[in-house]
Amino acid sequence: MSLTLGILSILVPLIGLVLGVLGLVFSRSATKEIVKTNENGKGLATAGLICSVVGIVIQLFGVLGLIAFNSLTTVG
Repeated sequence: MSLTLGILSILVPLIGLVLGVLGLVFSRSATKEIVKTNENGKGLATAGLICSVVGIVIQLFGVLGLIAFNSLTTVG
């Protein structure tokens, strides 16, 4: 689940920030559960964490870019 949300946070421009945060939360909870129950899937949880962080950073740069663009192009 966290890997899917992480990938979608990179690809979907409008709600990618929310998806990235959700992916981050799910990947942290999955990692804790995997360590507690000694199951497989730690690599997928880590990949979901990395994709979510990358998606959040990309979305933040996009939002900051839009704010900067709008502040420079405002007439008045």
